[in-house]
Formats: sequence, structure tokens, C-alpha cells
Amino acid sequence: MKKPKWVVEKEQAKKAAAAETVWLFGLHAVRDALMNPARHKLRLIVTRNAADKLADAIAASGMQPEEADPRKFSAPIDAQSVHQGAALEVKPLDWGSLADCCIGGPGQGAPRVLLLDRVTDPHNVGAILRSAEVFGANAVIAPRHHSAPETGALAKTASGALERQPYLRVKNLADAMEELRAMGYLLFGLDGTADQTIDQVAQAHGDRPIALVLGAEGPGLRQRTRETCDALVKIPFAQDFGSLNVSNAAAVALYAVRG
Repeated sequence: MKKPKWVVEKEQAKKAAAAETVWLFGLHAVRDALMNPARHKLRLIVTRNAADKLADAIAASGMQPEEADPRKFSAPIDAQSVHQGAALEVKPLDWGSLADCCIGGPGQGAPRVLLLDRVTDPHNVGAILRSAEVFGANAVIAPRHHSAPETGALAKTASGALERQPYLRVKNLADAMEELRAMGYLLFGLDGTADQTIDQVAQAHGDRPIALVLGAEGPGLRQRTRETCDALVKIPFAQDFGSLNVSNAAAVALYAVRG
């Protein structure tokens, strides 16, 4: 009996996900991945100089590195990548379900999460992961499509945060927002035209779980995303022409609502 098309497509997607690997590069990103026991590591390519700098991390990982000539670095990464003589092939991290990451634990204060609507620049997402780690966010959540996947560029910008800060890519962002609402979260979308400020929200609802929703620079939040939010808020600026890069806005917003 012939399998239905949707079953075939689901099986193909599962096989593709299982086969997916990522090449991380740069001393900091590679060191943190080597030291992460949750990271499935496949292949390590280093120059002799990089191997010396990463000696402790390599020993801890138990990997056997391949030595490369610094003039002909053999890892399959973009030639323009600032790899610093180190590249590591890995499997993407599995952080579990939304509930696994977003339900706060005893003594941790009210949880905070970030949702990214069509933020595709890996450098922005990497910077957001750094801020999320610094300010104690439970997770950064983005849709599987029209978002930045794990890449070497994202990992390098995240400066190690990719190994420690949950980054979940979900099938549907609005559905994830509804799931968070059912878990007790208030959903606030950042919008420069909003009437209330994020400071006002923090003062009024600081004891509640809060999810901050940020859109891509330019287009902002999609209509359905806006409609799914409980309210829209803005970061107050000293001048009418004030604006922030999305990664900077994420940092300011997380600081404003920190538990």
C-alpha cells in the first residue's frame, strides 16, 4: 500500500533533520562547544597553533583533531570566515520542548522569554542570545522558517552563549505564543508606535511571566503576531528620531523587565 504524501514528507523531513550538521568556527565558539557535554561533536579541524590554544578543551572532549595547514584550511566553511584555525562539525542542539525551557523553577523569579518574528540575520540573533544569557531569559524562540538557524556565524557572534542559552525554533510562532499564554505568560510586542512603555509594563506586571516579542527591522511584527500579543509596548526615546537595532532593543527590553 502506497504511503500518503504527508507521511512520506514527514519521514523525509525527519531524515533530513537527522543528517543535518553545523560547522562552528573560531576559538571561542569551538572551545565552548567542545566543553559542552550536550553537544554531539563529529569532526574537529585545527591548525597547530589553534590546537595548542584549545589543548584543554580538546582533551576534555576526547576528540582526535585533524591538523590543517593554516595556508590551506580544509574545513568546508566560507573562505571569508574568521575561523582562527579552528572548525568543529556538530549536530544542532536539542533543547527539548517549550514547556521544558519556559516553566520557571522555585526560587528563580518570574520567567522571561524572547520571541523573534522573522529575525533572520545570524549576527543579530547571536547578539540576542548573548543578551538573553546575561539577563537570565529562559529561552529565545523563533519560527523554523524565516529565522536564523544555527550557523558558524551565529555561534561566533553569540560568543559561547549558543551552548548555554536555549534557542528554540518552533513550527508556528503564534501557536507558541498561545502555548506560553496557557502557561501564564503575558505577551508584549515591541512597537515604536505603541502608547505604553516597557517601563510601565515592568512596573505593573513584573511579578508575572513575561514574553517579549520582537520583529525584524523594517517590517516589524506581522499582523497575526501583533494580534496574538496581549499588548504592544515601546522603548521610550529621548528624541522623536530614536531607534535601535533589534539586538540592542532586545537587550534594553530584557533589562527593563528583568525579574
